[in-house]
Amino acid sequence: MRAVLLAFAVGLISASALAQENTQAETSAQINYSGFRDLTREVEAYRENRLVTLADFQRMAREPNTIVLDARSAGAYADGHIDGAINLPFTDFTDQSLSGALRDPNVRILIYCNNNFSNNAQPVVLKRVELALNIQTFINLYGYGYRNVYELGDVVDFNDPAVGWVRS
Repeated sequence: MRAVLLAFAVGLISASALAQENTQAETSAQINYSGFRDLTREVEAYRENRLVTLADFQRMAREPNTIVLDARSAGAYADGHIDGAINLPFTDFTDQSLSGALRDPNVRILIYCNNNFSNNAQPVVLKRVELALNIQTFINLYGYGYRNVYELGDVVDFNDPAVGWVRS
């Protein structure tokens, strides 16, 4: 009897381990940390030459084939954003949503985030510096094939008229 119970227990443990192994394999097929790490390393040097001043950001925004992308939440965007920006929340990035919002993978995309503003007040409360949304947005746009991305490199007051901040 003990042998039967022991064999049954070993069978349950083996089945459980196999199910966990299969779940991990399925997850690994859809979540690739090392791929993200490699992408991040590739983007790091590329991004360094894509940081622009507010004056350049505003000049570029007025040029044809340029989109200012606000990747903050829809609520934050509704509470205020740079004039002319379109909103596609970072959490909604997919091949389809990016294609719909940005149309052409060669379009010039200008990005900014909460940490570009010195106010630290709604709707641009500061994020931890190493988690600023610009970083994830840049990496993701690049990873989805958008290479013509520029990032506001200055920290500015959103009340400064040069920023072009609008409240909805």
